[in-house]
Amino acid sequence: MQHINELSKSVDLIECPRDAMQGIKDFIPTEDKIAYINSLLRVGFQRIDVGSFVSPKAIPQMRDSGEVIRSLNLEKTDSKLSVIVANRRGAHDAVAYDEVDILGYPFSISETFQKRNTNSSIEESLQRVADIQAIALKNNKDLLIYISMAFGNPYGDPWNVEIAYNFVKKLISMGIKKFSLSDTIGVSSPESIDYLFKNLIAYFPEVLFNAHLHTTPDKWEEKIKAAYKAGCRSFDGAIKGYGGCPMAKDKLTGNMPMEHMVNYFSSQNIPTNIDLEKFNTSMKESTSIFQSVN
Repeated sequence: MQHINELSKSVDLIECPRDAMQGIKDFIPTEDKIAYINSLLRVGFQRIDVGSFVSPKAIPQMRDSGEVIRSLNLEKTDSKLSVIVANRRGAHDAVAYDEVDILGYPFSISETFQKRNTNSSIEESLQRVADIQAIALKNNKDLLIYISMAFGNPYGDPWNVEIAYNFVKKLISMGIKKFSLSDTIGVSSPESIDYLFKNLIAYFPEVLFNAHLHTTPDKWEEKIKAAYKAGCRSFDGAIKGYGGCPMAKDKLTGNMPMEHMVNYFSSQNIPTNIDLEKFNTSMKESTSIFQSVN
């Protein structure tokens, strides 16, 4: 088992403009998306979640993801690019882009949310994971599984940490090495975060576990502290906390604000590889991108 004191002190930060933008009804001009993501590429994020290859009827805001990706300036960045796919067709579309490093698939451990989010049952979703994994491997891409509703759900579907653990174990047996534990509706507590991350990291030390935590404005710090102390060293966020789950009951529940994480880890002398000057530039540029939701 891997013990917490054996882990690196530094963390990887992942910026998620795709998650921040996807729920905005007014279409953000493609050139604005390109300019914004280009600014993020200079900041030092380990990875940037740049788009999705799903039906434009489902997420019209992301219908230009291919054009955005092909127009990015990747000459002076070490940031990897990831996209969301929901089926074989989306995976085939995504792997056509050399710029894409990682395919992300949302696997919900809530049956209700899996059907709403990907129009499939959990059993069907397991088969989709196997199919997408084969496509990813054939095209030298990595597959990242988002464990949606990892910390609970609003539908009354069964949930506990053992259920989350068992699904992760099953997916690992399929060859998956990257997971993002997703607090889809912001219900996680420091206790559930600690339990889930600590146990998964200990039992599967060869696997990457990332934190995709949604939060209300007063809960972000306790969640980040709990995940870090439990051994998590990879964190998703979005500048100013934009985005989040449209089915969240609390309108203040959004993505983890990236600026809070940058400031927090800096105050704790935990390395992040973030260029603060360039990050502040992206913060300013985000105002025009998200003006429709201000």
